[in-house]
Amino acid sequence: MERYLALDIGDKRIGVAVSDPFNTYALPSFTYVRRGIATDIAELKKIIAEKGATVIVCGLPVNFDGSAALQTEKTMRFIEALKAAVELPVVCEDERFTTVMAHETLIGEGMKRKERKNYVDALAAANILDGYLSKINKKGV
Repeated sequence: MERYLALDIGDKRIGVAVSDPFNTYALPSFTYVRRGIATDIAELKKIIAEKGATVIVCGLPVNFDGSAALQTEKTMRFIEALKAAVELPVVCEDERFTTVMAHETLIGEGMKRKERKNYVDALAAANILDGYLSKINKKGV
């Protein structure tokens, strides 16, 4: 059985989410604070193993029109380093609006700005994974 782990990769933090056992929905897990690419990759390998992930879904930031942005290039460099370090499929998923949706959800729950910083990236990762799971479940992959 597949187990998906999603990453919302930012310059300072990486949000982590995992799929439920039936790959129907995503569960926000936590936000990892970045400490340098080598340390980040080593820590993510541990997290991937702990969660029993078999597929990694990485959010890919693109412009509103779908074109590549500066952040797209930075994220792709990180994804390539991750691919080289793990022996699992690593796929990219459009992450447009996932962070905005996460902020709106947390604001709607009355969470203050300072607190949102700790949760928004994990919730954005869950939004990325929900989109991916919806797509593959629709296709029956």
